[in-house]
Amino acid sequence: MSKGGFFKRLKQGLTKTHQSVVKRLNEATFGKRAIDDTLLGEIEEILITSDIGISTVTSLLEKIRWRVKRKELQHPDKLREALKEEIVEILSHHEHPLSVLPGKKPFTILTVGVNGTGKTTTIAKMAAIFKQQGLSVMLVAADTFRAAAIEQLEIWGTRVGCKVIKHAHGADPSAVAFDALRSAKAKNIDVLIVDTAGRLHTKAPLMEEIKKIRRVIDKEHAGAPHETLLVLDATTGQNAISQAKIFKDALDISGIALTKLDGTAKGGVIIAISEILKIPIRYIGVGEKINDLRDFHARDFVEALFED
Repeated sequence: MSKGGFFKRLKQGLTKTHQSVVKRLNEATFGKRAIDDTLLGEIEEILITSDIGISTVTSLLEKIRWRVKRKELQHPDKLREALKEEIVEILSHHEHPLSVLPGKKPFTILTVGVNGTGKTTTIAKMAAIFKQQGLSVMLVAADTFRAAAIEQLEIWGTRVGCKVIKHAHGADPSAVAFDALRSAKAKNIDVLIVDTAGRLHTKAPLMEEIKKIRRVIDKEHAGAPHETLLVLDATTGQNAISQAKIFKDALDISGIALTKLDGTAKGGVIIAISEILKIPIRYIGVGEKINDLRDFHARDFVEALFED
């Protein structure tokens, strides 16, 4: 899909969030002659109920009030553009697309997240991106607690043309990762993507299991994993932030993939994630098709969100 084609797809995917945020902003400012406390209060309520998050909204409104006080911003019809630029400013600090580092072969990506976030399909979509770049990719079925997870990864592996390393259901996830890493080295694979279990994120044993996988990977391939990618479901709104905090506290999360933006009016949560967690956003997903995962670019995202 071309960049223009994906922008159109992104805009379509953000329709619900656009209606939740931008359409309501337009309605709030329509016919108003001045920016006063009443109007700013309405704007604040719109942003908070769009899952942007109270602390992030407070920060945004402080900047807007400061500009109003300095008379840099006086007309209500300019509020939308001002908010847009402030949001771009927040998001641009965390716009860091994932790059496969040379000399790290196999560049190893550990994917984590709770069940239902779209983790396995995100892995497949990443694999497709890397293959389009001419890189060889191997997938690892280290979510051995669910037989369905192994089968799902195998199906996707066949679709994108990647070998999947697996053990039997219930096997030690670390052993699967270890064998996969050795195989990837022997076959001179460029990128190794490891799927992990995603049981309830409040269960400590899950984090300990993932930590063990990390230790085994690092022992076999010093410095790996080179990326620990947390997959979050945008439809869960503020709960996604709660999940991210728990994973961040337990693991060295280096990047985020935010999925299912097309199915929610809560896409504003990406702003809160950026402002609160300070973790690079690598990818955004706006659909189920193999090319519906793309690098996150702040300006493109905000333009697509705000454009009528």
